[in-house]
Amino acid sequence: MPRSVVAAMTDYLFNHNANTHWAYPSSAETDEIIADSRQSLADFLNASADEIVFGQNMTSLTLHLARALGRNFFSAGDEIIVTELDHHANVDTWRALEVERGVRIRVAPLNVECGTLELSALENLLNEKTRLVAVGAASNILGSITDVKSVCRLAREAGALSFVDAVHYAAHNPVDVKSFDCDFLACSAYKFYGPHIGILYGRKELLEQTDFPKLRPAPDYAPERVETGTQSHESIAGAAAAVDFLASLSGSGNTRREKLENAFRELHLRQKELTRLLWHELSEIRNVKVYGPHCEEPRTSTISFVIRGVSSRQVAQKLSADYGIFASSGDFYALTVVEKLGLSGDVSGGLVRAGCACYTTVEEVERLIDGVRRIAEIG
Repeated sequence: MPRSVVAAMTDYLFNHNANTHWAYPSSAETDEIIADSRQSLADFLNASADEIVFGQNMTSLTLHLARALGRNFFSAGDEIIVTELDHHANVDTWRALEVERGVRIRVAPLNVECGTLELSALENLLNEKTRLVAVGAASNILGSITDVKSVCRLAREAGALSFVDAVHYAAHNPVDVKSFDCDFLACSAYKFYGPHIGILYGRKELLEQTDFPKLRPAPDYAPERVETGTQSHESIAGAAAAVDFLASLSGSGNTRREKLENAFRELHLRQKELTRLLWHELSEIRNVKVYGPHCEEPRTSTISFVIRGVSSRQVAQKLSADYGIFASSGDFYALTVVEKLGLSGDVSGGLVRAGCACYTTVEEVERLIDGVRRIAEIG
């Protein structure tokens, strides 16, 4: 986490810590910090400040939204489309409505060979009963990028709402809710160098029309009507600082949004070279299998792989202990993907996942490759 993010959180806790909307200075300062943070995240998503909702995390916000939409818009027999490619925060949250509202969940398949969503199959699932399409902008386990703009267009043409999980995508590409033309979108600040806090975008008219569960004395205007209880104000300040950190990586731009777009463009070019190196070198190692789209296809810098005969957890432990590389392993809450790849269970332990961030060096990538090569040789 950047020092500027930690500093923003510390400054809030030391100098401004208070509840909102009271008639004393630290409360007024808290209100101002939250308002400024909403604008920062609005710039990050290309939205309006009154369309930005904060919450504990993406999963909690999505569960809250799903329950609220179920109260408003969904009835028994209505259909919601989810995908096999997604993190289960964007699957099981909607599946809960099968029990609560009697909706039917339909599932768009994963192309196992390519590691991408079968867009044509998703289109075929749409019908007059479809009420919402929930899709991930990028896979947190395979790195594949989905054509969200087309998915949202198809949903709108079918008279359905669209929800986008941009948690993984937002760490690697500029999010543009106007270009996506989505109704709702969620992300997590910790993925883009911020604290553990969730952000939900919703079209203002939908935030105002939806019957969100709330306490009667709580604000009844967007976006605060969506937020339950006292928020983590220090995390809200930290999320804004993370946006400013990313914007500071750009050498040009007149507005924060322009700086963010330029920064992501520069980061993408740098990470693409590191991803190429990682993909090609890992693919050449005997007994190593790399999953997900080819490095020249639309993807993020996240690479997942397995070493034949060594569980993914053991690989991660050896990389950490012997090479100082902190790779993660498991299903990453994208359990369906791991099951479709035939890698679930204690023996395989899922996938090993590694990725490139703004601070990743060529030396670190080469050290990872060398470590995987040695582990694959020894077994």
